[in-house]
Formats: sequence, C-alpha cells, structure tokens
Amino acid sequence: MRSATVRPATAADLPALVALRLANADAHLALDPETYRVPRSDVVADHFRAVLAGGRDAVLVAEAPDGRVVGMIEVLRHGDPPEHQILRPEPSAAVHTVVLPDRRDHGVGAALLAAAESWANDQGIRWLSAGIHHRNDRAVAFYRRHGYGDSGLSLGRRLPTPPP
Repeated sequence: MRSATVRPATAADLPALVALRLANADAHLALDPETYRVPRSDVVADHFRAVLAGGRDAVLVAEAPDGRVVGMIEVLRHGDPPEHQILRPEPSAAVHTVVLPDRRDHGVGAALLAAAESWANDQGIRWLSAGIHHRNDRAVAFYRRHGYGDSGLSLGRRLPTPPP
C-alpha cells in the first residue's frame, strides 16, 4: 500500500496547508519559545495563496490514499546576492518540510523531498538549504539522511532590551 502521493498544492489545499503550518509552529514553540511563535491563520493562508499564485516558488503536498493531506514541502527561491557581496550568484532555494506526526517514518518526508528536489532541478536551481533549529534533532537527522550537510554557521546573540 502506498503511503502518499506527492502533487502540487492547489487552492483547495489551503485549509490543510494552514493546519500543517500551525501544527509545525506549535512543535517549534516547544523547542524554543523565545524564537518561535504561532502566526495568525489568515496571514498563513495569505502566504500560501501568494505562493500558489506567484509561479516562482513551489508548494507540494503529500496526499494519503484516503485523500487527506498528510505533509507538505515549500521550495522558496533565494534572490541572488547583491553585486557588492563576495558570494557568487547560484540559483538556490530553501526547503521547508512538514509531515503530520502520525505519518512520520512512513516515507512521506522522503517522497516530498525527492519531489521538491526534482522540481528545483527542473527550474535550474542548483542549491537547496534547510534552515533547522539546532534542537530539532529529528529534522536534522532527516535532512542528513538525504545528503544535506553543514553549509556554514550562523552565529547570533540576543541583545538586551534597552531600558525605557
């Protein structure tokens, strides 16, 4: 029995896409409530409407045999670096994968990632990145299993709030 079929998202998938994004936000809040939030559902819906209408980026969904959307992946293109920077331009994009907890470890994420990589390759994109919170061990392990590795280091510091 197949676990899911991957296909491009449509406007009919908006409720499922919003639900997936909000569930993902809840999971990330548990990782780091200082960094993550739960966005408003109408704003999330507006984002997905724009991506679906824009034609520049992609949203693919995994649909279970019963018709339920059980996962999604976004492929969001990066712009080229400005001329004043030292980085060479290379067509690149970020991927964001979400799979419902009850469908994890059934190949859904792997199918979504493979479809996203195929779409990106067809678009001339040569580099994909996945920004993952360092405490999200499952996501780090997932992407590593699929050939993604360290591609730099992002250092940061939260600045103290200035006195009123």
